Amino acid sequence: PWRWNVVYPPTAKGVGVWVWLYVVIYTLKADYYYEYTECDSTGSRWRVAIPHSPGACDGLPEPVKGTECTFSCRAGQFLEMSAQECTPCAAGSYSLGSGIRFDQWDATPPGFSSLAATSTWVPQGSYMESNRDECAVSLIYAVHLKKQGSVTFDYQYPDNNLLFEFFVSFFSCALFARLSRWLKLTNHGEWATHSVSLKSGSNVLYWRTGAVLMGSKVVKPVLLKNVQIEGVAYTSECFPCKPGTYSTEPGSDSCLPCLRDTYSGHGASSCTLCNTTTHYASEGSGECNQRPPCSKKDHFQIHTACDSEGKTQIIYKWIEPKICLEGVSGAVPLPPSGEHKPCPPCNPGFYNNNTAVCSPCQPGTYSDGTKVCKRCPAGTEPVLGYEYKWWNVLPANMKTSCFNVGNSKCDSMNGWEVAGDHIQSGAGGSDNDYLILNIHIPGFNRSGTEFGRVVFEFETECSSDCELYFMTVRSLTTVVESWAGNKTRQLYTHIMTKNASVSYTWAFQRTNQAWDVRYKVHDVARIFSVTVSNALDGQSSECRACALSSRPSGSLCVPCPPGHYIDPRSSKCTECPPNTHLVPRTTMGADTCRPCGPGSRSSKEHSLCFSDCQFSHTDGNVTLSFDFGPMGSVGTLMNGPSFTSKGTKYFHQFNISLCGGERMALCSDNVTDLPTSEGQGEKAEATNAVKTFICQSTIIPASGRGLHTALSSQSINLANTFLGVTVANALEGIQSRPELFSQSARKVPDVNFFYRSLEPTSSCESGRSAVVTLRCRPQMSAQGQLTVPSECPAGTCDGCTFHFLWESSGACPTCTEMDYHQIEGACRGGHQDMLYVWTEPKLCMGGVSLPEKRTLLCENMDFFIRLSASLGALTALLLVVLTCYFWKKNKRLEYKYSRLIMSANKECEMPGADSCAVMEGEENDGDMDDDVVYTKPSLLGKLKAIASKVNLPSRPPSQTAAFSACGDDHTL
Repeated sequence: PWRWNVVYPPTAKGVGVWVWLYVVIYTLKADYYYEYTECDSTGSRWRVAIPHSPGACDGLPEPVKGTECTFSCRAGQFLEMSAQECTPCAAGSYSLGSGIRFDQWDATPPGFSSLAATSTWVPQGSYMESNRDECAVSLIYAVHLKKQGSVTFDYQYPDNNLLFEFFVSFFSCALFARLSRWLKLTNHGEWATHSVSLKSGSNVLYWRTGAVLMGSKVVKPVLLKNVQIEGVAYTSECFPCKPGTYSTEPGSDSCLPCLRDTYSGHGASSCTLCNTTTHYASEGSGECNQRPPCSKKDHFQIHTACDSEGKTQIIYKWIEPKICLEGVSGAVPLPPSGEHKPCPPCNPGFYNNNTAVCSPCQPGTYSDGTKVCKRCPAGTEPVLGYEYKWWNVLPANMKTSCFNVGNSKCDSMNGWEVAGDHIQSGAGGSDNDYLILNIHIPGFNRSGTEFGRVVFEFETECSSDCELYFMTVRSLTTVVESWAGNKTRQLYTHIMTKNASVSYTWAFQRTNQAWDVRYKVHDVARIFSVTVSNALDGQSSECRACALSSRPSGSLCVPCPPGHYIDPRSSKCTECPPNTHLVPRTTMGADTCRPCGPGSRSSKEHSLCFSDCQFSHTDGNVTLSFDFGPMGSVGTLMNGPSFTSKGTKYFHQFNISLCGGERMALCSDNVTDLPTSEGQGEKAEATNAVKTFICQSTIIPASGRGLHTALSSQSINLANTFLGVTVANALEGIQSRPELFSQSARKVPDVNFFYRSLEPTSSCESGRSAVVTLRCRPQMSAQGQLTVPSECPAGTCDGCTFHFLWESSGACPTCTEMDYHQIEGACRGGHQDMLYVWTEPKLCMGGVSLPEKRTLLCENMDFFIRLSASLGALTALLLVVLTCYFWKKNKRLEYKYSRLIMSANKECEMPGADSCAVMEGEENDGDMDDDVVYTKPSLLGKLKAIASKVNLPSRPPSQTAAFSACGDDHTL
């Protein structure tokens, strides 16, 4: 943009003039730099010069028309702003064209920052490492894209106790949005790649981690590397190659690592060879290191393979690549090889046939490892599996390797070395290497709830924070169990509940710190034996009787159908009796069919026992029948909240399946399966689901740590075997402990469901167990309420036995005719109501219903009641009649007597006496002289008679005597 009038000095040469001119121009250009303005509505922009020093605006070139807004350069080029043309990058540098890459993490790159109160992401050379505690930490990077682009990065996320989320907040004019994703777990020691599309405008990238620790165990950190962002539209400069890498050709889009024993500096176009006599360099090194004197940590021992004489020996080798010096002061020489010793025998299922190599037995044959293979007798079949207890060579289905996330020192090393009666971890290249041993199983040859078992014996000797992992590998690596620090020799058993191709991995790490050194080479893990039962391609050490088929003699045995056992007397398949289940790992004899527990029944395949929701209990002459179906197929309890040491709130959620062989409880892990965008309805299948009778999940609420969706993680199996249901407080050694809950005063007894888990844990060698107590509460709904003991809010007091109380109206017995009674209403209008009511308190549900109210006529009373009433009325009437009769008769006798007295007085002419028989004026016929005439007196006569009795004067003695004498002569 300038015109130059140069006056050459008389003595100046052409080269000197050009150098002087370059210095002048560079000095002038160093005062400012070029940038593009924002694109306008027509898609145009301007190139302007911006001074490095604010306010220094003199001498700046005029703005000029810029390139199109969509203009970008190819990878390996940059936009030279003076000419506004794409120019190839020089050797020793590279460019992505329209993107930027971050692959060097010796320090936190410019633009990146950690957002947390205490913890931060830590640069570890070739990657960034997240925090190892419970604090939520975000790694943030902001970028402004000129066009739509993307961000791609590699990560390692091996620990599901850690929550790892990546989300993007982007701003464009008035638009604000948020795109988030909970990333999936990675296989142990492997990297995964994740890519997200970005919109044009300002984008803020967040990598956020946070743990929920219920103990003191430290989580494995998340590792991040190779962050690449596309969509910046152009880059105005090339990036120099980092130390240890180089690019020889102009226009490179990446840099290559230097080979071993070579090094390079910043922006190198080639690598320089080290003086290998005194120095060394690892692959991708930025400098040469001095070789130290050899020590014990620089060599290791191995057992040689059996030679032609059947002998082996211990030899020592230098760890490759050898970086130490021999023959210098303080150097330790390589120990001499050991003596030749007889090789160990072959493993069961193998034979050596007088050679130095152990070969597997042919199908249908067996061997204990010391004898030749023999064919199984007729009517038997080989028991297939792996049984490795001698380690002269690594078995064909096992592999070993070494891996480090931060370097490639041990990529070519063996992770484990055979050692005769055991196999042990190797030396590795750094203390934080993963030393890996893997065994592959194509499948299992049986069905049921248990397909096979993996049993191994191991020990560890460590001086620091070493850890041995046992993992399953399918589409995803899952840590089954881990052991930290020193562990004495012990057995571990893992039960396989799915019939599928699977690999098992043992990984030993001396420390999880980012140490690129080898100090603790003598920390070691040893495995003495590995046994896998029922493996499809396994070998056999014995035979067992099998069911005969209809095929011709000599044909292979066929397995029995599910739920059948082999009768050893007839060698035929026999189905287990009803309500029995087939014991895992055994198929011989009727004893393999074990009866189901009380109140339970078996599935159609006799693979498990379950409750059908029906239960009866008899106490004396009373029988209570229960139907638990209305309580629902699965009960859910969320206890808490609980808080970690850092204050994170979480809950324990329990899912319980009471009855039904198919209606199992399901606990899933949704941390790695949430939708890609919040608010979208995308639904992914659970990759870490537990389906069993009782399971537990850790729930982190949506409000915790700024989460927008509740998280479910750490799902575990608490009970996969149903033992039975009873009102007793103990079953098969499991106690219900009713004192943990408030006592019930009801007459209905509590019903206990007993469960057990077949999977032992490090703290529960016999596995876990659970008791679900059902209590009748008529006032509650059928679903009721689940609770845990107040003394043990986690559901368990010892970590091995879980206790639950399920109060519900559905736990009450079904109603019968004994639970209601009849009430008779009053008789109104000739009708009477008959009512039926429940006996209070009502302690039953369902069953029979109350009869309808009946209305009857009053006379339609009971016959005996009517008869009694009639007899009573008749008796009362008879008594009244008899009373009146005798009273009347008594009066008549009294009247006759009075007349008789009066008649006697007249006959004897007694003075003052009235006529007793004939009134004055009546005729006295001769025929009636001696008769007593009775005339019924009138009422007036009766009154006169009474008055005469009252006023009658006393008789003189002479009259009395005369009366007596007269009276003696009369006859009545």
